[in-house]
Amino acid sequence: MSRLKELRKYVDAELNKMEDEEKRNSAIVHLYGVSLAATMIANKRGMNWEIASMAAMLHDLYAYKTGSYDDHAHKGAELADEILKELKLTDEAETEMICSAIYHHDDKLVTDSPMDEVLKDADVIHHCMNDMSKDIKEKEQARFDKLCKEFGM
Repeated sequence: MSRLKELRKYVDAELNKMEDEEKRNSAIVHLYGVSLAATMIANKRGMNWEIASMAAMLHDLYAYKTGSYDDHAHKGAELADEILKELKLTDEAETEMICSAIYHHDDKLVTDSPMDEVLKDADVIHHCMNDMSKDIKEKEQARFDKLCKEFGM
């Protein structure tokens, strides 16, 4: 089994513990949607798509497990570190890259490392394109506009 599939199996088991079916379905749609977007963005930019996809699968897991978005990026990075060490799917450098991306993913107005940017951009793509009838958040507008230009949309 690939590392990504093994991680998805773990994440699926965690999400299936959510009692509220609507919230569980929303979590699945978001994590898998951001994962697909991260794969596409990383691939286009010549980066490690598997690491990007793994970061995306974990980026909001803390919030879904706890029901709290309070400091969820930082706490989510800690949870991701624990999960990756438990599952032994990544080496130390890959774990640091994934955790950094998760730690910084909510800071959409700041530019961080290239992998951090992949996760931020993937999150924005999903937020903005999952339901195009919704207004784009002010903190995501410039990033979304830049992504549309990058992808010729």
